[in-house]
Amino acid sequence: MRAPQHPEHGPPFQDLLLSVFQLSNVLSSSGDRLVADLGLTSARWQVLGAVAIGAPRPVSWLARDLDVSRQNVQRIVNDLVRDGFVTLEPNPNHQRAQLVTMSEAGAEVMAAAALRARPWAEHAASGISPDDIDTARRVLHAIGAAVHHHDHRTNQEEPA
Repeated sequence: MRAPQHPEHGPPFQDLLLSVFQLSNVLSSSGDRLVADLGLTSARWQVLGAVAIGAPRPVSWLARDLDVSRQNVQRIVNDLVRDGFVTLEPNPNHQRAQLVTMSEAGAEVMAAAALRARPWAEHAASGISPDDIDTARRVLHAIGAAVHHHDHRTNQEEPA
């Protein structure tokens, strides 16, 4: 069964989604330039940030937390291990799924990236009211939740 169409959410909403895709690309490119000399890319920075939050987790959990493919996170984690930013430790709950942990070098590079990110983010937010930022955050979260719900529902309906 097809979802009901809402003409009032047609082209303007689609334009919003395209703008979000474009913003994602702009942020990724700018982030790459911001941390390149630290040995990071936006993707590495994002994975390293996920490692920094909470307890050590296997790659599959990091991928789930970031809502990206496990294979992509594994490739990035392998690069981060090679560069000494993370280590892989034995997982007492699973023999093959090692835990990704932050190294001292990883903590140092994250601190350096955070120092650069603050003025970068402040510049990006200049001229935007805190209320508008909060509204944008809530709208983007609602869109993300709806897309995630749709994808989850669609995946359950497909025959195995």
